[in-house]
This record gives sequence, structure tokens and C-alpha cells, in this order.
Amino acid sequence: MSPTRVTAMARDPDVVSSVFKAYDVRGVVPDELDEALARDLGRAYVAVVGAPEVVVGYDMRPTSPGLAGAFADGASAAGADVVMIGLASTDQLYFASGHLGVPGAMFTASHNPAQYNGVKLCRSHARPIGTDSGLGEIRDLVVAGNPPPPAAVPGAITEHDVLVAYAAHLLTLAPVAGRRLKVVVDAGNGMAGLTAPAVFGRLTDVVDLVPLYFELDGTFPNHEANPIDPANLRDLQAAVVAEGADIGLAFDGDADRCFLVDERGEAVSPSALTALIAERELARVPGSTIIHNLITSRAVPEIVAELGGTPVRTRVGHSFIKEQMAQTDAVFGGEHSGHFYFRDFWRADSGMLAGLHALAALAEGDVPLSGLLARYERYPLSGEINSTVDDPQAVQAAVEAAYADLDGVTVDHLDGLTVSHPDWQLNVRASNTEPLLRLNVEGRDEATTTTMRDRTLALIRGGTTDG
Repeated sequence: MSPTRVTAMARDPDVVSSVFKAYDVRGVVPDELDEALARDLGRAYVAVVGAPEVVVGYDMRPTSPGLAGAFADGASAAGADVVMIGLASTDQLYFASGHLGVPGAMFTASHNPAQYNGVKLCRSHARPIGTDSGLGEIRDLVVAGNPPPPAAVPGAITEHDVLVAYAAHLLTLAPVAGRRLKVVVDAGNGMAGLTAPAVFGRLTDVVDLVPLYFELDGTFPNHEANPIDPANLRDLQAAVVAEGADIGLAFDGDADRCFLVDERGEAVSPSALTALIAERELARVPGSTIIHNLITSRAVPEIVAELGGTPVRTRVGHSFIKEQMAQTDAVFGGEHSGHFYFRDFWRADSGMLAGLHALAALAEGDVPLSGLLARYERYPLSGEINSTVDDPQAVQAAVEAAYADLDGVTVDHLDGLTVSHPDWQLNVRASNTEPLLRLNVEGRDEATTTTMRDRTLALIRGGTTDG
């Protein structure tokens, strides 16, 4: 690959350091992240991971091929052989890392707007790299502007298509059989536009696929590829109703997250999907551990315990989830943000595999999706509400001060601020990738959820510059 070079940005150490987040690298191109930085990142990555071979993929953003090519040049210069899988979803990159047994780099900014890009890194077999597990060392080398010197013999750069093998592998983990389903998939002009045809092309005997925005376009001409925002589900909801479909699936830009819409056109809580998949995995491996993050509905640990499993609560973020899965040998992990992790998929997250589990459960029975999921939706949820604030720590402190002394309240700081009460719970935490403060609330009933949502937003938005 011979990428088009962009001018190297001024190496302000603070700017360079700022693109390194808790579990990935992300920034505006070229002001914060450019090809020169990507090249240094490739060299530092090989040095820290100690890899003789790496696999590299990239999403449909216009800047992704150049950044990925520059990273590959850096990795090759450090002496590693590089396997380029080309356009890919993030879970396709994780598959390649697991299937080939080598570390990997996926160039994507997920759901962020078009001017952003970044890279998600992993060790061999899709093992995570976060700030405390290698990313901090890589950052320090890059920020210092002193990546290791070139190897005496550069590594080879080759191409290898893994899409067919990826699709086949997913369907061994969640085979879909039973009644015929009409399925609308909204790829949001992201990488599901590549992976969905490969996967659903193998299910023509059971699935009638209705594609929506499958054209790969990193400028996102139809809507942002961020399905956690209700505005970005509207086209899918309308299409499900208009088509008389059984289910709708929405993917984010790099297709590692999946959100559902039921046959009525209603958005499904990711916590409900977490509970559904947990039940399926516990039926397959009784007594297993299930990971859930702290913004997941409290219905999830309740249901896991009722089914004989062991629920384990963790903070938000894929590197933390994967670490907990490795420590506990958990069979499955779910996040309310739409990430779903599978032990049999190298503990990595896959939006497509989560979607296939939903289709498999639906096809096995004769009830609509709304009926199938009703038992998992015990408590009304606010959904994630984002606010831009001037001082996130001060805002969290104000929220804590308002609630901490109430009867029955417990507070913890595992990730941001979590306030729990017998009748409700809420979490306020800063985004790892955007200048936002995120609020999630649930209550015993709609009135309680609404009251606590509005009361907490009033506290948060006293310091808001953009709600």
C-alpha cells in the first residue's frame, strides 16, 4: 500500500498525548492525528507488544487508508510483517487477530463525526491494550518523539481477505434456524454495509434482508453512525414498520455495536439484549459468570442470579470488560452502550454476533420480539443523556452532594459517580472519547425515572455550555 502523505503536524506533546484515551487513540485529522503520528505509532506499537507480525484493518472514513498505510509502514520499519485485511469492521479485525494469532490495529473513530479518526489496538488473540496494559508505554514513546530505530530488515506488507472466514465463524457461534424473518439492517453508511451482506448472504433460507444505508461513506450523508442517539434510529424504526419486519438492527460506524428495534418500531434497551444473550449463554454453559457494566439495568444481575449465573459488575470500556472476563472466565459480557463480548470470540465484542443471537432467539419461537423481550425489561430507563459541561468533576461533586445524605442511598466511584437507592439508580460519568458528561437513570416506574432524570439534569446543566 502506498498511502497519500499529509503534512506532519507540529509535535506539541500535549496535543499528541491528548489523542491517547483510556483504551484507544482518537482525534481530529490532521490537527491532532496525522500520518506521521500513525507511522510513529506503528513503530512504538511493535516495540511495546514485541510482535513479529501484526494485522491491520481500517474503516470507510476517507482518511483511514492513509493512516492505516502509514501505521503499516511504521510497523514494517520496526521489523514486523504486516497483514493488511483492508476495509473491515472492528470485530472483523478482532476475528483476524484471533484467527491468525497475531496482534492487531483497527483504524476507526467508531461513531464519532467524519473529521475524527483513531485506532483500536490489541495483542494477539484480540487481547486488549489499555492505558495500564501497554497503551501508556506506546503513548510515552510517541509523545517523546523517540520511537525505536528502524530494524535492519523491514517486515513484509501483504494483503489477506478474512471476510468470508469471519462470516462463517460467527454463524458457528450463533446459528439461526426456524421460522422465516424479515430483518431491516441500518448500516449507517458504516462497515456493516460490508459485513452484513457477507453474514446474511449465508442466511437466505431463514432471513429476508432489507438493507438501509449499506453504501460505505465515511462522511455519513444520511445520519450519524451512532445508534445510541435516538435521532439516528428514526429511519430504521420507520422502515421496520413500513416493511412489516420482525426486527431491525442498527450498527455504529465500525459495526462493533448493535442496537435493536422491535416489530412495533420501538427501540430496545441494550440491557434487555444483554439479559437475553446472558440467558442463552447460561443455558449453554450453566453456572457461568456474566459481566455487566455499571450503567446496565439492575435487571441484568437480577436475572443472571435467578438463572444460576454469577453476575460481576465492572466499569465502562472494552479493555476493562475483557480484563474482567479473563480473570473470571466469564462466558459473556454486556454493556448498556451496545457492546457485547463473547468468550468464544476471543472475549472480544461483536455487534454482528449480538444481532445473530437476537435473530436466533426470535426464529426459534413464534412470539414477536416485543413479547420475547418483555420479561427482561423490568425497570424504565432514561437512556444515555449527554451534556457538555465546563468542569465535569465539579458537576459530579454537585450531584453527589445533592443525593449522598438521602436515606437508603449508597455512592461509589468505580466509574464516574454511581448513586443507588432502593427505588432508583443513576450514573454520571465523563466520556473517554468526547467532551461530554453522560447520565443514565433508571427507576422502579416511569414516574420515578422521569423525576430523577429531570432533577439530575437540572444539577448537571447548571454548568452546561451545550446540552
